[in-house]
Amino acid sequence: MPYQALANAVLLLHFAVVLFVVLSLPAILVGNWRGWAWVNKFWFRSAHLLAIGVVVLQAWLGQHCALTELESALRVRAGEFGYERSFIEYWVQRLLYYQAPLWVFAFLYTAFGAVVAWAWWRFPPTRVDAQRSGA
Repeated sequence: MPYQALANAVLLLHFAVVLFVVLSLPAILVGNWRGWAWVNKFWFRSAHLLAIGVVVLQAWLGQHCALTELESALRVRAGEFGYERSFIEYWVQRLLYYQAPLWVFAFLYTAFGAVVAWAWWRFPPTRVDAQRSGA
């Protein structure tokens, strides 16, 4: 099995999830200011709220992200130890992982989650049913 390639794929997926969680909030705020209807689609807002909710819950429970655990396991299976990395691994890991006490991440994730919840309240998502009925 190409464990290193699978580990890199998980790393890129993890990076994409982080980008979705982080960049969706400014998109929601700017989109409401600019009148973009897509930022209030129920599926989009629900996915965003669920994603940050999982991150906050894991932080409060002291658990590592499942994608981090999967990537680490795949790297061990690939026989990787030390700093032998590909270009993608090196840069994505540098952007994604930071060393800090767990409470720092729990605080930051909770604060970010609170802003997401505020945006949900301030700019409520629209349901497709309400849009179709003209409400």
